[in-house]
Amino acid sequence: MGQTALLFPGQGSQAVGMGRDVARGSPRGRAVFARANLALGFDLAGLCFNGPAERLDQTDIQQPAIFVTGVALWEAFVEAGGSLEEFGFAAGLSLGEYTALHVAGAVEFETALHLVHRRGQLMQAAADESAGGMVSLIGADEASATLVCDRAAGNDVLVPANYNCPGQVVLSGSAEACRRAIDVAEEMSLRAVQLPVAGAFHSPLMEPAARSLAEELARTALRRPHIPVLANVDENYHDGPDSIRDRLAKQLTHPVRWEGCVRRLIADGLDRAVEVGPGRVLTGLMRKIDRRIEMSTLGAIDAIRSRAVEVAGR
Repeated sequence: MGQTALLFPGQGSQAVGMGRDVARGSPRGRAVFARANLALGFDLAGLCFNGPAERLDQTDIQQPAIFVTGVALWEAFVEAGGSLEEFGFAAGLSLGEYTALHVAGAVEFETALHLVHRRGQLMQAAADESAGGMVSLIGADEASATLVCDRAAGNDVLVPANYNCPGQVVLSGSAEACRRAIDVAEEMSLRAVQLPVAGAFHSPLMEPAARSLAEELARTALRRPHIPVLANVDENYHDGPDSIRDRLAKQLTHPVRWEGCVRRLIADGLDRAVEVGPGRVLTGLMRKIDRRIEMSTLGAIDAIRSRAVEVAGR
């Protein structure tokens, strides 16, 4: 029998209104938002439910907002009869790795929330210090993306930052290098799209943030997760606190290897996955990686209740 994975999205999955129906329909989900507001000292729930979008989209708010919404959805799922025992693996895209680690028992909620909030602040600060950006290459593989970087970087920073799925690689680096990359990509018959992000995430320009995050992680209580959780940076499973600290710090300056993570899960027996969080970004990527994997999403209270009924009827 195959294995089922829990998957958690990262930045870009946010939308005004996310989590509102879960807070209304699930006492446990509502409690997650209340705990988050208390821990952070501001109304994160109100920003999730009502916006404005301009504030919700900012890195320092977006990251805790997506994390908390994912945890609220998970708690509503548990309230409806779901259990971690149903799942053989967990993984998350970039920020989503924190949600996966929390749900898998490696880090307490308030501790993870503090890390995620601080991570967003540090990344925003690093972005403010350097004029950076990100460019999505459509039709690229690792070799062609690396060639674009080699041709466009010049004396600036430009590196592959996200290997999302076949034919989609995101580059990250200085603003000037990103602009040159668009021209180089077109010369190579690749489509290039400038992404609306605050900075050059998952690149050497995030080194100041990575150093400060490593200091935060060194003070953070962590433990071995109850189920295997994959790390974005090397497609291997976390095996304890030191592994978690090292890989989460590296994640800020190293590429996110999401396609590789999914293929590692498939090689280890994955045949079903459940996306828990706002949106359906990971479901869309899965279709491009391997359409044979059965996907379902838990992004709203109705989906959680439907799955509970389905499981109860088996």
